[in-house]
Amino acid sequence: QVQFVESGGGLVQPGGSLRLSCAASGSIFSIYAMGWYRQGPGKQRELVAGITSGGNAIYATSVKGRFTISRDNAKNTVYMQMNSLKPEDTAVYYCNTRPPSDDWGQGTQVTVSS
Repeated sequence: QVQFVESGGGLVQPGGSLRLSCAASGSIFSIYAMGWYRQGPGKQRELVAGITSGGNAIYATSVKGRFTISRDNAKNTVYMQMNSLKPEDTAVYYCNTRPPSDDWGQGTQVTVSS
């Protein structure tokens, strides 16, 4: 079982950048494919980006070219660099395995607004 603590969110103007971090517990973190998910106001949670244990990444069409997911298995941490942020990126961001387990963290709020 792996548990997650997300951080790095905040309020940013359109066009700005943020870097999210997710610290995961568990000694076998490195074998899991991981994902960043988000849930915007009134919307269902969706997969934003995923990364395999070997480092291969996939992205939702809406963020491709703007977001970059990465991982450091030695630190049990997953990151997501978010550039050129748009108001529609406003959401609570979560990390989890891919496919996701039932154990979600508290998430980190990202608000993109002028």
